[in-house]
Amino acid sequence: MNTKPVLSLADVQAILSAAQNHAVTNNWAVTISVVDDGGHPLGMLRLDGAAPVSAHIAPAKAQTAALGRRESKSYEDVINQGRTAFLSIHALPGMLEGGVPVVVDGQVVGAVGVSGVKSSEDAEIARAGIAALQA
Repeated sequence: MNTKPVLSLADVQAILSAAQNHAVTNNWAVTISVVDDGGHPLGMLRLDGAAPVSAHIAPAKAQTAALGRRESKSYEDVINQGRTAFLSIHALPGMLEGGVPVVVDGQVVGAVGVSGVKSSEDAEIARAGIAALQA
């Protein structure tokens, strides 16, 4: 039987804390979501001033990155290049930049999704959170 690493509560808290610190340092009001490898919610923070809709978008981006095993931006790029049929995939609700998979020992164990600022900044915050696992 195969075994795989999984995100613990302490891991989720470390990711959320590091991502929050990065966002606050840059004065960015965002929502940060962490999901497991199946896209199921593990934790979320909506920072002061973050738009209410960001609480829907951040988990969708995280779910897309977890299920697709790649950054959600890759789907946005494919759609922007004309492959609009991807919009029919209901299992991937957040095909926008800002969802980043968490990879441990070569396996996707979850993902972080962020919403509230420019998409590239959302992804930057997600990566800052994930970096806490390597610290």
